[in-house]
Amino acid sequence: MPEPIAYPRLRELLDEGAQLVEVLPEPEYREAHLPGALNIPLKKLDETTAAATLDRERPVVVYCWDSL
Repeated sequence: MPEPIAYPRLRELLDEGAQLVEVLPEPEYREAHLPGALNIPLKKLDETTAAATLDRERPVVVYCWDSL
């Protein structure tokens, strides 16, 4: 279930191996994103793209730079 998290929890999740996904369009991703974040624009985020890009065995943190 999605839940908002603060930076300390994000750091813990990343240290434990979580995948970080930025959902803004590519131009905005190139402009500013968190280190190590993958870019899967929200309009392209579907089961096929996620399955091809993400490791199902690791947690995923999805964020939008606009909401940080």
